[in-house]
Amino acid sequence: MMKIIYGYLLILLLWVVEVPQVFAYPIFAQQNYENPREANGRIVCANCHLAQKPVELDVPQGVLPNTVFEAVIKIPYDQQIQQVLANGKKGPLNVGAVLILPEGFELAPKDRISPELKKKIRGLSFQPYRQNQKNIIVVGPVPGKKYSQMVFPILSPVVDSQNKTNRSYYLKYPIYLGANRGRGQVYADGSKSNNTIYSASLGGVIKQIAPVEKPGGFLITIETKTGEQIVEKIPPGPEIIVSVDQKVEIDQPLTNNPNIGGFGQQDGDIVLQNPQRIFGYLVFVLSVLLTQIFLVLKKKQFEKVQLFELNF
Repeated sequence: MMKIIYGYLLILLLWVVEVPQVFAYPIFAQQNYENPREANGRIVCANCHLAQKPVELDVPQGVLPNTVFEAVIKIPYDQQIQQVLANGKKGPLNVGAVLILPEGFELAPKDRISPELKKKIRGLSFQPYRQNQKNIIVVGPVPGKKYSQMVFPILSPVVDSQNKTNRSYYLKYPIYLGANRGRGQVYADGSKSNNTIYSASLGGVIKQIAPVEKPGGFLITIETKTGEQIVEKIPPGPEIIVSVDQKVEIDQPLTNNPNIGGFGQQDGDIVLQNPQRIFGYLVFVLSVLLTQIFLVLKKKQFEKVQLFELNF
């Protein structure tokens, strides 16, 4: 009985260690970067997802304080294509995203989300980037075929001018989105995944291309001009595009580029509206409208008086 328990614990430990490295790519950013947006404006996901792809961000032009609104992101791609998985086989793409909101904005609590909005976010698991950074929200990885469009339920802050700790004001704020589809090409420690190009580290002649039974892939032996032999290890997934006795230069690709995914960024703006300003604007518009109506009526009355005097 104890052996069975130890066996399950060992499997669980291996799952915890391996899964983040293979699937949960947002974890890399959370573990290695205090802030996902660098000083130059680039979101750190681009450090691992090297290809550039489009993304779309749709937010309201303005929102009132302490209200729930939707931030819709779209990650378009051809859903018929398949990517190289960690084991070298082909499989569907998954997607992930990070949404950087203004300070004070955060994920809406469950009791503030309407039933209609709950249907839109069903199956999605949102989490803050850090416990003290609730305005930065991470989601994924999730299946791309189902979640190429995702809805973030966002709660706008309460503006209290009397509270000095409240940093929310009636202003225009920027919102930053980073979203990717597919696996990355580089892990956070700098090592390559099997979803990228492998090149020759030195120039020479290819002497042997030997397949590896487990876990798969190839060992490519290159002999340099000095007679030194180096072995390039190719993991399962990329396809070999060179042959034996072929001369290769340094940094020449030995495999194709299996990556079909990529990462994209998009910026947006949102205005935290003052309800009193909106009410004042409506009063102003109404007053202008009434003034115009009275001017028209007064003009018609004046024309009638002139017509009457002429007839008299």
